[in-house]
Amino acid sequence: MSFLDPSVWDGKIYTDGWTEGSADPVDIVEPATGTVLGRAGMASGEDVFAAATRAAKVQKAWAATKPEERAAVLRRAGQVFEDHVQELNTWIQRETGAIGGKAAMETHVAANECFDSAGLPHHPAGEVLTSDEAHWSFARRVPAGVVGVISPFNFPLILSIRSVAPALALGNAVILKPDPRTPVSGGVMIMRAFEEAGLPAGVLQLVTGGADAGAALSEAPEIRVVSFTGSTAAGRKVGEACGRNLKRAHLELGGNNALVVLPGADVAAAASAGAFGAFMHQGQVCMTSGRHLVHESLREEYVAALKEKAENLPVGDPTGQVALGPIIDERQRDNIDRIVRGAKDAGANIEAGGTYENLFYAPTVLSGVDAANPAWTEEIFGPVAPVMSFSSIEEAAEIINANEYGLSLGILGDVGQAMKLADLVDAGKVHINEQTVADESNAPMGGMKASGNGARFGGYTANIEAFTEVQWLTMRPEIAPYPF
Repeated sequence: MSFLDPSVWDGKIYTDGWTEGSADPVDIVEPATGTVLGRAGMASGEDVFAAATRAAKVQKAWAATKPEERAAVLRRAGQVFEDHVQELNTWIQRETGAIGGKAAMETHVAANECFDSAGLPHHPAGEVLTSDEAHWSFARRVPAGVVGVISPFNFPLILSIRSVAPALALGNAVILKPDPRTPVSGGVMIMRAFEEAGLPAGVLQLVTGGADAGAALSEAPEIRVVSFTGSTAAGRKVGEACGRNLKRAHLELGGNNALVVLPGADVAAAASAGAFGAFMHQGQVCMTSGRHLVHESLREEYVAALKEKAENLPVGDPTGQVALGPIIDERQRDNIDRIVRGAKDAGANIEAGGTYENLFYAPTVLSGVDAANPAWTEEIFGPVAPVMSFSSIEEAAEIINANEYGLSLGILGDVGQAMKLADLVDAGKVHINEQTVADESNAPMGGMKASGNGARFGGYTANIEAFTEVQWLTMRPEIAPYPF
C-alpha cells in the first residue's frame, strides 16, 4: 500500500480516525488535465465543533508529554516527508499545477519545518523576573491550547505545515482546514505523516471544508488561536470573527509586491530575477513580484529583456519540461484576464502574453502602466508583470507605499542605494539583490498593512509568540502574611 493510498482517505476527513464528514464530498480535479484525482471528504461546521471538543480533551495530556517525546514525533514526521518525497512531489504537481522544482521545494521545506520545530520543546519556556516582594517571580510560556489552521491552495503543504508543526511542538492540539481544491497536499499528507510519526489520536485533526467549516474555527470556544493564510478579504472576516470571540488571529494575507531595479543595475540579471519573481508557479504566490518599478534610465531595456523571457518560457502540463503550469481553476484564470483586459483599457501596452488556452495563461508583460492602472493597484495572483518607471529613491518609496499591501520588497542594484530605499518602505520582508519570493523555515514571515498583522510564522521567536500564552507565576516558601 502506498503512503497516500486513496482507500485510506478518499471522501473522508480525520477527526475520530478517518471517517466521512457531514458535508458532501467534492472532486479533486487536476487543473492541467481536468482528471478527477479523488474525492475530498468535507466537514460541516458541526464536525468542526465536535473536533474542537475532542481536541480540548487530549491537548493537556499532549502538553504534559515529555519535551523529548514531542521532539521525537516532530523529527519522525520530518523523516516521513523525506522518505516519501517522490510520491508527495507527484501529488503536489498534479493537484496544484506545480512544476517539479516547486513541488520539491514544498516537500523540502515541510521536512525542515518539522526538524526545526523539533527544537521548540526544549527551548527556554520563560524568564525569571525581578520583584520587590519576598517571592520568586516568573513569566512562563504555556501552550495556547487548541489552534485552528486555515491554509490556501497555492503552496498548500508549506502554508499548512508552517503552523501545524510549531503549534504541535509547543504542546497545542491542532485542527487543520486546507483549501478543498488541494486537500491532499494541504492536509492528507500532513495527517498521514503525523499518523506514521506516532502523534496521539485527536491531537491533530483534518477538517477540509467550505466557508461554514472555516467560520466554525473562529467560533468554537475551545479554539484559542486561528492561524490563517489567504486573501486579504477572507482574512478580514477571520480577524473580525476572532476579535468578536476574543481569540488571537495570525493573518498572513495578500501582497502586491514591488521589485525595484535601481539605476546601473545589470539588466539581464534583473530581468531573470523579475521573470522568476513574477512567473514562478504562474504568479500564484502572495510574495509574487507583482509591480516592477524600474529606474527611468533602464525602463525600455528592462521591458525588452523581460518580454524576451516571457515569450520563451514554456507553458503546459507541469509533469513535463515546462516553466509554468496551469492556473488553479477557471474563476482564478478569469480574474487574471479581467485585470489584464482592464489594464489595456486603461492605457497599458501588452508587450507579451495576455492570452490563455484552457487554464494555461501565458506569461504577460505590461508597459505604459500608471499608478491608477488596475494591474498596478490590484493583487493579480497570476503570471503578469506590470512595469512602471521612477526617477529617484524618494519617488520609488512613495510609489511603493501608496499601495495598500506591505508584504515583500525586492531591490536590485547598488547596495547603498538599496539600503536607503529599504529604510523608507513599509514591508514585512526586504530582499536586496533578490526577487520577492523567498521562504525559509527559520526566518520570520509576515506582512504589514493589508498584508497581515505581522511576522507570525518562522523561527523560534515568532512561533513561540504565535502559539503560546504568557503566564505570570510566583512562589513563596510559606503562605504570605496579609492584613485581613
